[in-house]
Amino acid sequence: MPNIEGLRIRNYRALRHLEFGKLWNLQNKAPLSPMTVVLGKNGAGKSSLFDAFGFLSDCLKHGVEEACDMRGRGGFERIRSRGQTGAVEFEVYYKQEGNTRPITYEVAIDADEDGRPYVARERLRQRRKGQKTGRPFSFLWLQNGRGAAWIGESVGQQMEDGAKQPSFEELRRSLASEGAETEIIELEDMRRLGIATLGSLKQHPRIAAFRRFIEGWYLSYFTPDAARSLPLAGPQKQLNVHGDNLGNVVQYMEREHKERFQRILDRIAEKIPGIERIDTEKSNDKRLLLRFHSKGFHEPFYAQEMSDGTLKVFAYLLLLEDPTPPPFICIEEPENGLYHKLLESLAMEFRAHAKGLKNSSQVFITTHQPYFVDALAPEEVWVLEKGDDGFSVIRRASEDPVVSAMVEQGLPLGGLWYSDYLDKR
Repeated sequence: MPNIEGLRIRNYRALRHLEFGKLWNLQNKAPLSPMTVVLGKNGAGKSSLFDAFGFLSDCLKHGVEEACDMRGRGGFERIRSRGQTGAVEFEVYYKQEGNTRPITYEVAIDADEDGRPYVARERLRQRRKGQKTGRPFSFLWLQNGRGAAWIGESVGQQMEDGAKQPSFEELRRSLASEGAETEIIELEDMRRLGIATLGSLKQHPRIAAFRRFIEGWYLSYFTPDAARSLPLAGPQKQLNVHGDNLGNVVQYMEREHKERFQRILDRIAEKIPGIERIDTEKSNDKRLLLRFHSKGFHEPFYAQEMSDGTLKVFAYLLLLEDPTPPPFICIEEPENGLYHKLLESLAMEFRAHAKGLKNSSQVFITTHQPYFVDALAPEEVWVLEKGDDGFSVIRRASEDPVVSAMVEQGLPLGGLWYSDYLDKR
């Protein structure tokens, strides 16, 4: 399973300079855990952090200019940290599999003379086999849409940070003298990521693997009202980001994965008393109705009649039972609309999925609910706060020896946060 071990963000909204987890030049840090939870007060930057993942995903799928305007972002100048003039930068440090060498992806997005965003720099790099220290070697290097990509699985020559972009002729002569298997790259559209183009080519397997990884991210924009919609009948394999195909996924699970679906129903019954069965019904105009059968009632309740909390819990459990789950699941404040005693068990459901040996996903969650945090360990929790300059800062709860010692003594982490023990002191 691919796994993000660390992340660095610069100049994205409230995140002027944020880094957490393990990076290629921060090897003494512990990597992000299979389930990572970021907590913080209102205004601390949780929404900015959640949206940073969404922005990177949208850049790959739609291009950087459209991504800047999507989901109410308001354009490049609105997403760049206030008062800053540099590029918006992301660095993702990840492993494709547990025993593979980590890969670093770096991208910088800036504005041209007309204020239109474009991809200023893009790089993928990886250390060679046996290389423990030193700068990783780049196998993709693009600046202003021009550069080079190494073919296959071999690692290319070192590209120094800040090095002057060579001309195409200089690149060709240099690479020919080394006998390197490379392609000189000149992208037609500087507003699209290089990995979007090169990741579709067979000769670039590592770029293709990273592209598939980001394309597979699931960022939940689920709303109960969307789940109450009446889609056209027809089974669908996976829940979409808004949840308006909830009934279609139920139809698919009923037909193709009855045992998995029964497990969901069993867990729903534990969390929401009275639910006996969930199924679907086709209307005369081929719309799909989602039905909830409750104890003591002969007639079913339809999704339009169910509470927000019931629909959310059902959708999350359905997502976690996906036979081919996304590699990365990101959910903002799952506690909204849920009964507080459900939150600890929901956190345990997310953790069990993230730590599963098969069919698992890395799970990233933002929250401000102590009951949810009660189920977590200090190494799974990061505390996001506003710094003295007004921008977000982040730290791992396990880095505080007092907090770790109190949890070892049996005190719940959410209670410690509620009592301000996790706040900066």
